[in-house]
Amino acid sequence: MSKDKGITSRAEDAAKWYTDLVTKAGLAEHSAVRGCMVIKPYGWAIWEKMKEVLDARFKATGHVNASFPLFIPKSFLSKEAAHVEGFAKECAVVTHYRLKNDPNGGGVIVDPEAKLEEELIVRPTSETIIWNSYKNWINSHRDLPLLINQWANVVRWEMRTRLFLRTAEFHWQEGHTAHANKAEAVAEAELILTEYSNFMHNYLAIPVITGYKSESERFAGADETYTTEGLMQDGKALQMGTSHFLGQNFAKAFDVKYRDKNNQEEYVWATSWGVSTRMMGALIMAHSDDDGLILPPKLAPIQVVAIPLINKKTIDRKGELDDLVAKLKTELGTDIRFKYDDDDSKRSGFKFAEYELKGVPLRITLGFRDLDQGVVEIARRDTGEKKQYPVENLAQTIKHLLVEVQEGIYNKALNYRESHTTKVDSYEAFKEVLEGKGGFILAHWDGTAETEDAIKKETKATIRCIPLDAEEEEGVCVYSGKPSNKRVLFAKAY
Repeated sequence: MSKDKGITSRAEDAAKWYTDLVTKAGLAEHSAVRGCMVIKPYGWAIWEKMKEVLDARFKATGHVNASFPLFIPKSFLSKEAAHVEGFAKECAVVTHYRLKNDPNGGGVIVDPEAKLEEELIVRPTSETIIWNSYKNWINSHRDLPLLINQWANVVRWEMRTRLFLRTAEFHWQEGHTAHANKAEAVAEAELILTEYSNFMHNYLAIPVITGYKSESERFAGADETYTTEGLMQDGKALQMGTSHFLGQNFAKAFDVKYRDKNNQEEYVWATSWGVSTRMMGALIMAHSDDDGLILPPKLAPIQVVAIPLINKKTIDRKGELDDLVAKLKTELGTDIRFKYDDDDSKRSGFKFAEYELKGVPLRITLGFRDLDQGVVEIARRDTGEKKQYPVENLAQTIKHLLVEVQEGIYNKALNYRESHTTKVDSYEAFKEVLEGKGGFILAHWDGTAETEDAIKKETKATIRCIPLDAEEEEGVCVYSGKPSNKRVLFAKAY
């Protein structure tokens, strides 16, 4: 355990360490509904910041928000065969619309007379319900492109759940776009992949590898799935966001056509894409340590906390600290999320531990011994470094340090990924790296589903993606020995 915070060491038990951090830091907790979570205010504040940044980027690239129903008629899912096959085992189904008191005294029961004419699926994703609407919205080439996003919650009835990483209900955004031709749709899917990648690099401080999925790993109903893959500190991969080129599959399933400039009818082309509260899990697993969260400043609900050191001898001078902090807050402006914790019911040591646990990037200690010398102590959460800085130009110092912390967290994650990305040329080396060093493995694959499935069954490693920047390289598959012209990315994954 870490400093009596009740956090299990990651080296001792990575799964327990993760759960301890989520709960002890006040991000989320299990709910009364199996597999569902309560996201607490501190966790929701991080998610809100993610939403704010992404929503602005979507709008800047021409997308608008809308809202579609939570319930989907069961018949809609059956219109796209691959789609229903992909989600059938995860669907929650509504069969009745009313309860009543049991006349035999058995409490509240489902009213058998209130059965729905058609059962409803609690949305696992919204392609079908949205494309049913698009049929009414799209008639002409003038109606295209249609670029819509929604922020929503979805339900996928997972059997084995983990807070943020895999829950029966989760929050996300899902974009659904319609286009006049294939080239525009592919460009849209690639644009969103770039937006996701930039967000993960610049805000989450997680370096991701972008690529496209093998056929067996594609989204159900997609012609191509693009993905962002991050590497966590335990050497496992995490799929953090995906963008799908859907071809004309959903347009044909829902008979969505448009008239082109020559007045000819054509099926539209489609994409869908999404990131979810799973990114919260990535944020924890990619950066945090045994003392608590380590949050990138750009997403931290509190970026800087100032803690005064007051005792009976100095209580009369507290006004000096209040004035200093008021001046500092003005100079920092509204862009810096600053907190002055002068709650005298808590000891300073307790506060230090609390903000360390919550991952606040910078902590300023306001002690009169330092202040009388014109300095304050600032502690960095990412490195643990404590250093004295002049009170003069303190606001500029803080802004500079926040940039340094953001860059430092990213570079640490990048160095870890680079040191845990290994090229192998034999199946023996593949298994040795997987069980020892872990991380990403770049290996030749013969392109067959049979080989992919065999490797997965024997090692639990999956093809995370075929990297977009993968170079042509003649070789042989590490498993089958058949010819291969490109290395793909393998890893064990969440």
